[in-house]
Amino acid sequence: MRLLLLRHGQTPSNVHGLLDTANPGPGLTRLGERQAAAVPHGLRDRRVDAIAVSRLVRTSLTGAPLARERGIEPMTVDGLHEIEAGELEMAGAHEAHQLYLSTVFAWARGDVDRAMPGGSDGHAFLGRYDRAVEQIAARGWDSVVVVSHGAAIRTWVSARVAGVDVDHVERTTLANTGLVEIEGDPVSGWQLVAWTSDPIGGTELAAPAADDPTGEPVED
Repeated sequence: MRLLLLRHGQTPSNVHGLLDTANPGPGLTRLGERQAAAVPHGLRDRRVDAIAVSRLVRTSLTGAPLARERGIEPMTVDGLHEIEAGELEMAGAHEAHQLYLSTVFAWARGDVDRAMPGGSDGHAFLGRYDRAVEQIAARGWDSVVVVSHGAAIRTWVSARVAGVDVDHVERTTLANTGLVEIEGDPVSGWQLVAWTSDPIGGTELAAPAADDPTGEPVED
């Protein structure tokens, strides 16, 4: 099967550089709404059998235009939500962002015992995201759009998908409505098909330079 892992549209917390990971989370900015509205056109040539979203409201809002265009009722899948920031929740300092991202990319490299300050470890995150993907795969669809979150997508793909260079992902942004395409299944494994760092609706929908916590690169 093919999974199209789509990051949600821009939120006010993205604009203000806040590690906002709690449920239900913020909605979309006007730019985020435009990014979401452009998703159907960006995926016009892709087969879409189903749309899965996380429990955080920004993913439902992002998937809604595509759901309407394709006549699909999105399914909420527990486990697809963002990596909880623990004691770093709502932190806006760049140093906090770097600590958050360095922790999740440590998980991607196998250091799953490391814990987010005041939060969970890599076992917990990868386990619940694996279970979410397994639940989607068990439905038997050929192609599913999964609307999820920047750090969650980057970390899980880095840890679980063949052909992914963790160092490159760590240094590369994943913009709001950026897209990572993978093929395979939970048993035989996953292969990277394509990585689109910019919004799939076009680079004109990219945000101005901002300290975007979960989509930004980790500095060398």
